[in-house]
Amino acid sequence: MSLLAGMDTRTPTPPAPEEFASRFAAALDDFLRTRPRVDAAQELAGEIHALVLAGGKRIRPAFAWWGWRAAGGQVRGDAADATVRALVSLELLQCCALVHDDVMDRSATRRGRPSTHEAFAARHRRSRWAGSARHHGDCAAILVGDLALAWADDALVTAGLPAAALARAWRPWQEMRIEMMAGQHLDLLATARREGSLEAALRVAALKTAAYTVERPLHLGAALAGAPADVVECLRVFGRDIGVAFQLRDDLIGMVGDSAVTGKPVGGDLREGKRTPLMAIGIARATAAGEHGTARMLARCLGGAPVTDGTVAAVRAALVDLGAVEAVEEHIAALTASGLAALDRADVDEEARTHLKHLAAKAVHRHV
Repeated sequence: MSLLAGMDTRTPTPPAPEEFASRFAAALDDFLRTRPRVDAAQELAGEIHALVLAGGKRIRPAFAWWGWRAAGGQVRGDAADATVRALVSLELLQCCALVHDDVMDRSATRRGRPSTHEAFAARHRRSRWAGSARHHGDCAAILVGDLALAWADDALVTAGLPAAALARAWRPWQEMRIEMMAGQHLDLLATARREGSLEAALRVAALKTAAYTVERPLHLGAALAGAPADVVECLRVFGRDIGVAFQLRDDLIGMVGDSAVTGKPVGGDLREGKRTPLMAIGIARATAAGEHGTARMLARCLGGAPVTDGTVAAVRAALVDLGAVEAVEEHIAALTASGLAALDRADVDEEARTHLKHLAAKAVHRHV
């Protein structure tokens, strides 16, 4: 049973919407439509268009917008319109991350369509071109991700922001890009070194997910609005805690969720050998309890052993029995509480505070 059961985990009803979602969608569409055409890069550009418009929760631009609003940014006007255009950069940065992540994880699908490297590899096979189809697909995906990253920079610097606002935003933008790549690198190292500690797994979650999903988007939006340092710090603490909680929830959904509800196959992280906090807790608890057979089974899954549907079912049961799932729920609850406390300390617009609480609830209280 979830330890959140005793808490009020209902997603709060936000104030009347300001139509940010539709404004952002229009800005994203306009940016993609007006990219300079280079014949040799049209296939790469087309893949970005297809992936970005195939779906996604747009959670990063939403947090950034409410970071802007929290710091006093206006709903309408030239500055608000330029900010909406600037936040297109976050969706393109996410596109870069997804394409490269799918290559690293050998993921076959993304947003209900073949992943980028798989799509280009399939075209290579259909065309009976020379060389390895897999290598061709991987190389093309790297280029697609690189182009998405270049477009992300373009979206920020061509949005029409005042020079002072762009200068303020540049630091969190730089930090976000570096942290995203550092987190990915740590994830690779953890797999290669077979690092299984909870501390290492949480470090990856903080950099790979929390920083560029919640913390830095909030920082970016607040910086655009000229927020004072104490407000930025409170928003960053809120974002860091909610971002890690978001990743922990994602780990639970991926392992003990209902694929009919989530649309994702259960056990994906396990098959990829991901060293998640959930698995780290499970191995540590099995070892401490003297259940060495269970500990070895969990460790083998992270060491490259084949993972069948039966293996996934056995690991799910073990993680529940060991209390690892409940422990992760506890950690999510603690992070959520500390993040909301930081938000409550911030001197921010009250409507924005309510919206940020709404976004946080949606992020951490998804059904498993």
